[in-house]
Amino acid sequence: MSNKPYIPTPVFDTFVDVLDQYKEIYANEKPNQIISQWLNHCFARTKTDVPSFAVKDYQVALSFLYSYRGSTDTFGAYRRDLERLIQWSWFVRHQSVLKNKREDIEAFIEFCLKPPKRWMSLKKEVRFKKLHGEKFPNPEWRPFEAHVRKKDHKAGIERDKSKYQFSQPALKVMFGILSSFYNYLLQEQVVQANPFVLIRQKSKYLQKEAKTQVVRRLSNQQWEMVINVAKDKAAQNPSHERTVFILSCLFGMYLRISELAASPRWTPTMGDFFKDTEGNWWFKTIGKGNKARQIAVSDAILGALQHYREKYLKLSPLPTLNEKIPLIPHLKNPNKPITHDGPIRHLVQNCFDQAADMLESEGKQEEANGLRVATVHWLRHTGISEDVKRRPREHVRDDAGHSSGAITDRYIDVELRERARSAKQKKLS
Repeated sequence: MSNKPYIPTPVFDTFVDVLDQYKEIYANEKPNQIISQWLNHCFARTKTDVPSFAVKDYQVALSFLYSYRGSTDTFGAYRRDLERLIQWSWFVRHQSVLKNKREDIEAFIEFCLKPPKRWMSLKKEVRFKKLHGEKFPNPEWRPFEAHVRKKDHKAGIERDKSKYQFSQPALKVMFGILSSFYNYLLQEQVVQANPFVLIRQKSKYLQKEAKTQVVRRLSNQQWEMVINVAKDKAAQNPSHERTVFILSCLFGMYLRISELAASPRWTPTMGDFFKDTEGNWWFKTIGKGNKARQIAVSDAILGALQHYREKYLKLSPLPTLNEKIPLIPHLKNPNKPITHDGPIRHLVQNCFDQAADMLESEGKQEEANGLRVATVHWLRHTGISEDVKRRPREHVRDDAGHSSGAITDRYIDVELRERARSAKQKKLS
């Protein structure tokens, strides 16, 4: 075995490739042989054969991931945390994930909180690359990625592995995902206990949140400046009519960015807008957790749709039944949809940046600073926060796709405003 420190290589491929691999393995008479061949790249640096426990681990992990094939976003999160656990179990603990006990998991969590630098990258890397039609592991990929805040990045602060932090939200998500994995193994009768459940002092890892969470949203002034920037851009260049429509959907229908881009599970089209027998317009989408929902379309959104179709797409004002034209087409090919969220994120971020500059030039520094740290997802929060002031909570809940009214209640900030107002009256003497 090599004495050099192990540098991780990817275990699982993309969403589509993993699904194809699962089908290939379980349609074959010698699945263990196929898995062993696939894992050769993981153990090549250790100069050892693939151990039988790794084959078994991969088999159960692949089956677990396959059960979450309904959503690419869910799959991505589960693959990330499962891959970290497998890499650590195999190459740090030198044992099967099926053998992990409570003390192993506690050691794994401590490892995640401060991983070795050789396990980190400074930017997001693809897991596998293609050369001459063959896939091979990307030597630059790592299980952990060092981040900097958006505001710090713009200020020229570089990513630094020595300042890596595993955030509390990420830690909570990891607990949930890997606990689900061990519950799955329990049901499959391949383990005797869930080691995540056995961790009695979770409080030393997971901090308790305040009862009232602050909803990250744009102020009315910030939103007005952002949408006006987009409209000004559209007046100069008609291609930005698409940008205006994207912003309108994110704010006015509470869409997530993943609900605008095409994916293996869903391609948004114009035909997803439809009118019922009473003349009401609706928009159907497949959202988080592969859940379908139907969103009530306001007159303002309907007007934005008409404008977008006529001015940018050169179509009739309203879509026809089952119209297959992509909702957000590719800039160079209007018949092809945008297939990932990068271009959408880039368009919105540019509007945020220009709007922040304008606010700053008007002397509104605080508003500008707030907008510089905002992300695209804040538009969804902003739309929900505004509508819950005026519409019945249940209507907003269903349009947003919230699983319960309690989630929607987080956006009701009347109590917070009253609390802030009463605090201003406090005196120091």
